[in-house]
Amino acid sequence: MRSMERTPGRASNLAGRLGTEVCKRPDEELRPRVYQSPDRVSFDRHRSGTSPVGPVPPASPDPGQEAQTPIGPARGVSGEREQRVVLDVSVALRKSSELLEASRTALRVPAVGASVGPAEHRVRSVHQSVSNARPQLPSPRGPISHAVIKALSRMTDDFNTPLVRTDDVVTDEDLQLALYCCYELHYQGFAHVSDDLEWNPSLLKLRRELEEIFEKSLRAALIDDGGVAAAEVPDALWQMSRDNECSLSAWLQRNGTRFHAREMAMHRSGYQLKEADPHTWAIPRLNGRAKAAMVTIQSDEYGVGVAASMHSSLFADAMRALDLDPTYGAYLDQLPAVTLATTNLISMFGLHRRLRGALVGHLASFEMNSVGPMTRYSAWLESLGVPQYGRRFYDVHVEADEEHQYVAVDELVGGLLETEPDQAGAVLFGARSVGFVERVFADHVVSAWRRDRTSLWTL
Repeated sequence: MRSMERTPGRASNLAGRLGTEVCKRPDEELRPRVYQSPDRVSFDRHRSGTSPVGPVPPASPDPGQEAQTPIGPARGVSGEREQRVVLDVSVALRKSSELLEASRTALRVPAVGASVGPAEHRVRSVHQSVSNARPQLPSPRGPISHAVIKALSRMTDDFNTPLVRTDDVVTDEDLQLALYCCYELHYQGFAHVSDDLEWNPSLLKLRRELEEIFEKSLRAALIDDGGVAAAEVPDALWQMSRDNECSLSAWLQRNGTRFHAREMAMHRSGYQLKEADPHTWAIPRLNGRAKAAMVTIQSDEYGVGVAASMHSSLFADAMRALDLDPTYGAYLDQLPAVTLATTNLISMFGLHRRLRGALVGHLASFEMNSVGPMTRYSAWLESLGVPQYGRRFYDVHVEADEEHQYVAVDELVGGLLETEPDQAGAVLFGARSVGFVERVFADHVVSAWRRDRTSLWTL
C-alpha cells in the first residue's frame, strides 16, 4: 500500500466541499444514504469457512511459521463443509445493531469475543487465508447494486440495465458498490457465482455505463493536461508529489488509536489483499523500457516469487496483528463508497487498454508518494504496540519504494513516453485521479473520526 496524500489540481464541487477535512473540521456532517429495497428479493448466501464479523486471534510473531489459528468450522476429508442460508434483503432496512445480530444468527457467526469450541478449530496459515475463499456477495445499497447482485445470484436472460443518475460519483454508495462487484468478476469472483458471468454482455453493458460516469466525473474535477508535452511530465509528477498540504498518516500519528488502526486496515483490505493485480494488466500493453520497469516493480510486489513475501500476504499479517480477519473480501460489506472508489479507479484503468497511460501514471504516483507515509504508519503502529510482523508490510514499502519511485518516473513513465509521447496527458490524468480519490477518502475517514464515529459503511 502506498498512501496518496496530496491535493489535486482543480477541485470539483465535491472536492470543494470535502477538500479541507484533514486540516479543518467541517461544519457539515456527512451521512451515508440508506437504500430502501423495492421488494423482498432473497439471495442465496453460502457460508464456507471464515467469519466476516469479529476478531481473529493473532498469528505467531514469526511470519514464517505456520499460525496455529482457529478459524471457522472444521472441514472433512471430502471437502469444505458449507452451509446454505437465505438472507432476505429487507433485513438491510433494520437498525445496524439488528442487522448485525440477524446476520450472525443466519450465518451462525460468533459474536465478538465469543469462544469457539475445539471441534470447530482448524489450523490455517496466514497466507493461505488470503486466497482460499472467494468473497460472499455483499448486500445491495440501491437499485443499481440491487440489480447487479440479483443478477449474480441467479442470472437470467431478461436482465434489465437500471437507469443510472448521480451527482457525486465518488461518494455514491450504490454506484461504487455495483461497479466494484462488476470488477470483482475479473479478480477472484464471488462464492457460488459462475465464472461465465465475467463476460456477460448485460453486465458489461452496465459496467461500461458506470465507468463512463466515473471517468467523466474525474475529468470534470481535474485539470486538463491534454496539451502537456512528454518532456514536461516527470517534473509535473514530482511537483504533484511535493504539493502535500495535509497528511492522513501524520494525522493518525498525532491522534490515532488502535480503533483507527483497525478501521484503516479494514478500509485498505479491499485493495491490499489483491495488491498489484490491477497494475499487472499494463504489462502486455507496454513495450521496451516501460514493460521492463513495470515487471521490475511488480516482481517486488509479488514477493519475488515467495508467497509469504507478497505484499498482499504481508498485509494479511498486518490485519491479523490487529485481530482482524485477513480473508479476501471479508469486509466488503463494510467498505463505504469512497473506499471502493479508490480500488475501482485502478481496476478501470487496468481493464482498458486506452487508459494504459493513466494506469502508468497511477502506479508512478503510488510509488512516488509512499516512503514518507509508510514510515509514519510504521512508527505509529509501533507506538500502539503492534508487533514487528504486523508492521513489516509498511517497512518493506519504505525500503522498496525508495528505489521504485525513480524506476517508475525514469523508466516506466519515461519509457512509455519515449515510444508513445501522446500518452503524456493520460499519465498526468492517472496521477491526478488517484490524488483526488485518496483526498476524498481521507476527508471522509477524518470527518467520521473527529465525531467519534465509525468511518465504515453502516445502515
